Amino acid sequence: MKKRAALSAGLALLGLLAAIFHETALTAVGSYLVTADRPQAVDVIHVLSGPDQNTAYAIQLYRQGYADYLFFSGGWCEGHQVFHGEWGRANALAAGVPAERIGIDDSPMISTYEEAEALKRWIDGAGIPVQAVMVVSDPYHMRRARWTFRQVLGEEVRLVMAPVAFEQSGYRRRWWTDRASAVAVGKEYGKLVFYLVRYKYSRGWFREWLASLNKD
Repeated sequence: MKKRAALSAGLALLGLLAAIFHETALTAVGSYLVTADRPQAVDVIHVLSGPDQNTAYAIQLYRQGYADYLFFSGGWCEGHQVFHGEWGRANALAAGVPAERIGIDDSPMISTYEEAEALKRWIDGAGIPVQAVMVVSDPYHMRRARWTFRQVLGEEVRLVMAPVAFEQSGYRRRWWTDRASAVAVGKEYGKLVFYLVRYKYSRGWFREWLASLNKD
């Protein structure tokens, strides 16, 4: 009887430890994608196309004095039937942001890389000295966004990554318990690999073929 009780207790302990370490490992998988910096003063906040939470958070940061300009990018938004850039601008104006402090690029865009290039074009054309950029998007997008903006803007521009809080993002830290979060994490790892291969390691016809896949 004592041996049976001891065996049951041991098995229960092993099950508990397995559950703890399993959750720890899964949490680490999601946390790797989330890079966040302490909010600090920058020249411009770039709001990547996405849900309205991104725009709302960026406007909040602007009104708190973290930036001189807001920049919105992105192509057509099916949800609002308007371009992401123009939608962001309309929301910023409604919140009291001066029109001259808002930049947009409504060019058709299908990737984070193209949005980073849009910001670079705006910086080059606006005649505004930009030494620091804050990037706002959802939490699981941030590691790929940091890598992308570093590739496009170079080392001379300081990047501040400002993910929307999980509570407002629609995603969960325990991503494996929520379908939308699990899909987002899985896609981000696939896109990270794709970006590294396409934008850093591929050449010639292979790069052209990868470009035809349109991985956002």
